[in-house]
Amino acid sequence: MRWLILYARSRQVPTSAAAIALVALAAWAFNQDGAGPVNLGIAVLILTANVAAASVGLGGQDAALDRTAAIRWMPRRAAHVLLAGAVAGAALLAVQAAGAKLAPAALVVRDSAGLVGLAALGAVLCGAQFAWTLPVGWVAFTLLVPAPPGIAGEVSGWMIISPATTASAATAWALLATGTVLYAAVGPRQ
Repeated sequence: MRWLILYARSRQVPTSAAAIALVALAAWAFNQDGAGPVNLGIAVLILTANVAAASVGLGGQDAALDRTAAIRWMPRRAAHVLLAGAVAGAALLAVQAAGAKLAPAALVVRDSAGLVGLAALGAVLCGAQFAWTLPVGWVAFTLLVPAPPGIAGEVSGWMIISPATTASAATAWALLATGTVLYAAVGPRQ
């Protein structure tokens, strides 16, 4: 059990958890009435902030030291990504359970999965310190650029399109699978 505590501390899990809790508290404070219409943009921004906070821990303090460790990193890395996505989504679902109506649960699950896959892919491509750039970039693109019609719009705007849409769901799950597998196999870029 001690190794788990040391792993969590080396990956800044307490700090990330505190940031996710603060985002959830702010989301709850600003959306207490729950009387307004469902705002998918706000829900996606909250999920992106949660994933960005969790992505800080996708790398350790010393990448060379991690690579020389005599433990199997692949299952730990995969579990870390999946747990980060679960916590990011659970925080928003907890805010909704407390009364804020932001997005359907299916959208929260799909978007947290896709966003954490993007963060894992960002850690592989850009390094752990910049893993947040892919999720933040994609959400900015989604919210600021009008989606083209057809399948291209469903793929590029998968975050704010209905989870029942095949293309948007496939995009999110493909991002999760690709990001998790690559991050588990390769680890963060140095």
